[in-house]
Amino acid sequence: MATRVLQRISNGLYLANNMANSAGHAVILSRGLAVSSTRYKEDSWFKSLFVRKVDPRKDAHANLLTKNEESNLYKIQFHNVKPECLDAYNKICEEILPAIHADKYYPCELVGTWNTWYGEQDQAVHLWRYRGGYPALTEVMTKLRENKEFVEYRKERGKMLLSRRNQLLLEFSFWNEPVPREGPNIYELRSYQLRPGTMIEWGNYWARAIGYRQHNSEAVGGFFSQIGNLYMVHHLWAYKDLQSRENTRNAAWQHEGWDEVVYYTVPLIQHMDSRIMIPTKASPLK
Repeated sequence: MATRVLQRISNGLYLANNMANSAGHAVILSRGLAVSSTRYKEDSWFKSLFVRKVDPRKDAHANLLTKNEESNLYKIQFHNVKPECLDAYNKICEEILPAIHADKYYPCELVGTWNTWYGEQDQAVHLWRYRGGYPALTEVMTKLRENKEFVEYRKERGKMLLSRRNQLLLEFSFWNEPVPREGPNIYELRSYQLRPGTMIEWGNYWARAIGYRQHNSEAVGGFFSQIGNLYMVHHLWAYKDLQSRENTRNAAWQHEGWDEVVYYTVPLIQHMDSRIMIPTKASPLK
């Protein structure tokens, strides 16, 4: 009898202990899941600060941002000239560049040519347009190699330069195409090095923003690079003088929506630069 009682008590204690352990494990498991879930949410929130959701695209950025019905290609050239040679450099450019621009044999147009006033000193900037895209560019380069005057010009020019670089550009669909304008004007070339992968965002914001910057006809052209420094954007503006520039830029802040554009586009930029430029005698943009 006593043995049976002791056995029942022992079995009861064993069952109670198992139930307690099971309950404890359930509480621990429940707490672990809760902590894990909280940590997962915290991790997801923390990662969301750094991971930008990307809208998948099925077409090249160039096709989404340009005037598809046209195939204009632009080339911008930056020539750093020896300070003592700048006048001579301008003189030979005035003799050769307008002749190429006017000759229908070459499918290209000189959009503008400038010397920097503020920014990089003793620098010449040339902007060319090739109607017909890359085939037109190739055709012009091939023909110029056979032009004795141009070959001689390049030799003389080479003696006057410290360095040179260029980029091939396409124009944004929402900007005006650059056309000759009367002067006198000063021109500002604002160049933006964007973070890779942000060109579509830039285009979306500036498609709206350009409407705030047309009131004084200051917008000349907007371009983005295809060859050369990539994810590079150039905005070209015209003003009567530096005071006009300041007044026009300040007036943009009076338009509702301009502050939002600035707020959202500044984080897309890695580096930016501004040049104030004076047109040379050969420039169609006066």
